[in-house]
Amino acid sequence: MVKQPSYHMKSRIVVILVGMLIFGFCVVLHQLFRLQIVQGSELQSRALSQQLRTNRIAANRGTIYDTNGVVLAQSATAYTVCIEPGTIKKDDSDGTKQQKVIDTLVSQLGVEEEFVRKKLENPDSYYYQKIKTKVEKPEADALMAYVSENGVKGIFLEEDTIRRYPYENFAANVLGWVNSENVGAYGLESYYNKVLSGTAGRSLSMRNSAGVTMPLEFEQVYDAQDGNSLVLTIDEKIQHFLEKNLETAVNEHRVMQRVTGIIMDVQTGAVLAMASKPDFDPNDPSKIIDPKKIEELESLNTYEQREQYQEALRQAQFAQWRNPSVSDPYEPGSVFKIITASGALESGAIDHGTQFFCQGWVDVAGNRQRCWVWDQNHMGHGEQNIADAVRNSCNPAFIDIGQRMGKYIFSDYFSNFGLTEGTGIDLPGEVKSIYHQVENMGIAEVSSCSFGQTFKVTPIQLITAVSAAVNGGHLMQPYVVKQIVDQNGNVISTTEPKVKRQVVSEAVSKDIALMLESVVTEGSGKAARIPGYRIGGKTGTSEKLDGRKTGDPMKYVVSFFGFAPVDDPQIGCLVLIDEPDLYNAYGSTVAAPVVGSILADVLPYIGIEPQYTEEELENVATQTPMLLDKDIHDAESILRIAGLKYKIEGNGTTVLRQVPGYQEPIPKDGRVVLYTEEATEEEMVAVPNVLGMTVAQANREIVDIAGLNISISGIGIEGSHSQAISQSPEAGTMVQHGTVVTVRFTDTSLAG
Repeated sequence: MVKQPSYHMKSRIVVILVGMLIFGFCVVLHQLFRLQIVQGSELQSRALSQQLRTNRIAANRGTIYDTNGVVLAQSATAYTVCIEPGTIKKDDSDGTKQQKVIDTLVSQLGVEEEFVRKKLENPDSYYYQKIKTKVEKPEADALMAYVSENGVKGIFLEEDTIRRYPYENFAANVLGWVNSENVGAYGLESYYNKVLSGTAGRSLSMRNSAGVTMPLEFEQVYDAQDGNSLVLTIDEKIQHFLEKNLETAVNEHRVMQRVTGIIMDVQTGAVLAMASKPDFDPNDPSKIIDPKKIEELESLNTYEQREQYQEALRQAQFAQWRNPSVSDPYEPGSVFKIITASGALESGAIDHGTQFFCQGWVDVAGNRQRCWVWDQNHMGHGEQNIADAVRNSCNPAFIDIGQRMGKYIFSDYFSNFGLTEGTGIDLPGEVKSIYHQVENMGIAEVSSCSFGQTFKVTPIQLITAVSAAVNGGHLMQPYVVKQIVDQNGNVISTTEPKVKRQVVSEAVSKDIALMLESVVTEGSGKAARIPGYRIGGKTGTSEKLDGRKTGDPMKYVVSFFGFAPVDDPQIGCLVLIDEPDLYNAYGSTVAAPVVGSILADVLPYIGIEPQYTEEELENVATQTPMLLDKDIHDAESILRIAGLKYKIEGNGTTVLRQVPGYQEPIPKDGRVVLYTEEATEEEMVAVPNVLGMTVAQANREIVDIAGLNISISGIGIEGSHSQAISQSPEAGTMVQHGTVVTVRFTDTSLAG
């Protein structure tokens, strides 16, 4: 007989069952709470990461244009090649799919096999791993065609952009460059990064349980917003003139450091050109292109010196990315005398009748300060007024001027000309000057500062200040960006010229301009003369004392500031050459010819026509001067002053041959060809047949097309009825570029 459970037993079972149910319910509630509340966000994110694919749509950076619309920097479509490790490894027990992907990427992109294998095995990303960025369209198209033809799974592209600089190292220090994350580094790319960058977009697509992307109706696209563009004050042609001459100067004078130049519209402060050589290529900014620096680095590139090499390489890269025009202060030397003279005249410390005596040297606080003329012939300049002192660049006279001003007046004008603060130019990395505080100045400091020593300013500070001295007295704020425009070409903002203050009167400014003209016509700046143009300027030579040890050879920075026209200043150009490897280097012999060559290119380009004086017309050359063995810039200066044109053949820095030769006849406005390398057959040209042509037609054939010189004689050459009746050399004769072809004309209207 089976015993029935008692009431108490039944009650106990019910209690246990209810307790188990409650416990189980609590466990379930706990799990639900943990999954939905505690871990809900994390699990939801993990689910979305498996169900959603998000692709970044890169925004195109804005374009950078020169002032005439020439493209200097532009973005193009590129791609990031990605893989889906989870999709590739799914149902791949023997690893054939993975190996197929690896082989494809190695063969098509040139990446390392081990690199791809590590990406496939990365446990942190199931659906997304980057393999290669900045892949341009032809390479990306070839890859995807191969993937399609060979049935490779798990490789896809993500749209990106790549920055291109079509002129390579052209204006590199001004433009800067863009890093792998499409962020501006250095230059305008950095300063205007937010303006240029735009906003990236996204595309979101759903996946099914097998990881396959679902149809387009499950995709949502957020378009990218492209960045705005910059229109610069830089003129591509003027920038080319500047860079061409700076490159020549580097080689010509065996420059140990750098050559820096700025061309500015002195009336507005707009920077028309800015460069420093050697520089770099923004398309490959890490590559060193300075031959001297490459040689120095190669000497360190050994296993034992690898750390030293890496540090030297980093320092070299940082150095080439800097913009010396705004970031490297230097002692300006005698170019600064423009500021001293302006301040002294404006303050009334001196006038045009004040006399200064130069015996060749002067004692200042127990130290003898010599004038350059003493080093030349142990003589002084004697009695001078301010115009004489400027033209002669006399240090003792300017020491006297500085002492007459006193430290308070001198410091006031130093500050008024903007030399105690940054200029505010729209470029990154601008540093301030290094100068004596007025309370720390004594007679020695005032004296040395008066002729441009013992303080440092940047090139952009100096050209802005001296431009104010000649433009009517207005200190302008320099700028590089003229306009910001959107992707549709609509102008968002325009930079207007900004006058900071009036630093000297218009009358004093005109006086200073005339004094600086005499520097070029009669003084140390003669090598900057250009017949037909009124050029003003000032030379500068400063000793480099930083880090110099006893017994070390003296190092110099030589410079020249030139402007034109004197009666209506429009263009200013400052060039400084840091450590030319020459004996007895001066701004007058090294920097002035460079500025003269630059202005000779720029002035006709901007529409300023030459206006010859009677003396210049009388002195137009009829015979070619001797140019052999001269440096290129010296030869150019001689020809320019003689009223002749020139053409450079070869990449050398010294004239090896000239055509026409020394003392050979050459017509007005003729062109001398300067050969800097040994002769080649390509230098010969056939004389064209101009018989029967008019003067204009013959001139076009011989000068413009054949690159020869023409000498015209005969009657009727001013009229439309002229006809060539003879020529020498005869048509078809092979001659060198620059040869003079003599053509005789007659007036056909007089025949019969």
